[in-house]
Amino acid sequence: MTENWTGRRLELTLGNPGHGGFVVARHEGRVVFVRHGLPGERVIAIVTEDRGGSFCRAEAVDILEGSPERIASICPISGPGGAGCCDMSHARVAFQRQMKSQIVAEQLLRLARVDRNVDVEELPGTGDGTGWRTRVRLAVDGNGLPGYHRYRSSGIVTDLECPQIESAAYDGIAEHEWTPGSEVQIVLDGAGERHVVEIAPPKVSKTGRTSPGRRGAAARRAAVAAPRIERLFEGSGRPREGVHHREWTLAATGFWQAHRGAAQTYSTVVAEWAGVTASDTAWDLYGGVGVFAAALAGAGLVESVESSKQAVADGRAALADLPQVRFHPERVERALSELARPPRVVVLDPPRTGAGRDVIAAVSSAGAERIVHVGCDPASFARDVGLYLGEGYRLDTVRAFDAFPLTHHVECIALLTR
Repeated sequence: MTENWTGRRLELTLGNPGHGGFVVARHEGRVVFVRHGLPGERVIAIVTEDRGGSFCRAEAVDILEGSPERIASICPISGPGGAGCCDMSHARVAFQRQMKSQIVAEQLLRLARVDRNVDVEELPGTGDGTGWRTRVRLAVDGNGLPGYHRYRSSGIVTDLECPQIESAAYDGIAEHEWTPGSEVQIVLDGAGERHVVEIAPPKVSKTGRTSPGRRGAAARRAAVAAPRIERLFEGSGRPREGVHHREWTLAATGFWQAHRGAAQTYSTVVAEWAGVTASDTAWDLYGGVGVFAAALAGAGLVESVESSKQAVADGRAALADLPQVRFHPERVERALSELARPPRVVVLDPPRTGAGRDVIAAVSSAGAERIVHVGCDPASFARDVGLYLGEGYRLDTVRAFDAFPLTHHVECIALLTR
């Protein structure tokens, strides 16, 4: 049985970046995933998690030989033992993008068998990597203090200093008494208004279990899809956002791209790549409030599918002047058989887990000639690209965007054609 290395100090030379915000090292025949390091550095790392097997997780706590790309961390709460927010804030912003480019290319090669270099592009309004975020959800600890979750932990860092969002977002938040176990949603909308709402904690049954019994990612998706707003703290709770001279008014807890430059940029790419005409039918899957549906509105018919009923209602209101757009408040997997066929163009913007085999097979069998696929996780994005290739599509173009500066996250968009 492998010795448990948790708490052990290791001297390591760091190799390539890996998907997930770490750098890969090897020690005594095992792989060590090291956070807060950079490629080529020699560090002292403390093992934070070891579940046996071929790998363990660690954090670099002492930099013996630093990279020339290293800077003093921009985020004061994200270092070893800190919050899980800004796991790349110790690297120059340009180098962060280089690492992300390497990761996207590696995932495409490994999971889709596509050998292609992809440059991660800067989004408008990024600057030095701070102040780009328009919305954030804070956890509230047992004492009613808001903050950010520690990495892979239920613990909460209650210092509101993460620089992803403007400091004005935090004004008065720490001084307010929040309900322990709740969440606090803060939105700085496109109209310059701040909205703050408290989301009630999960109900606890008499057995001590949370209701409705969901766990992990499924629970988080359910919470995002239908949160219960306990109390409006500031603003109307209905942020206003705009893309291409069209305005949306949506729920503060509803989905909108986090980066202030993302929605406009992605919409432009989708409209260009889709190339719809008045004789086309287009599908907009995982459509949210209809930002991409609006970009497809040159088609004769646009079928937009979204599981959140609130998002569908907000989308219908924003696109009321576009009768060619039909909204379907349903899960994509269930709605596919109800949509008008054949679509010439399909746009998909699935959750982090990706679209998956069944949805991609259904899109292919429906006869789509052009597919624009958006992915916020390089691994699930590359897996989905591989599935399209297996269905007879060709990968024409890939673009990637630094939609989450200071973090390892990256957004990718692919154009696939028959």
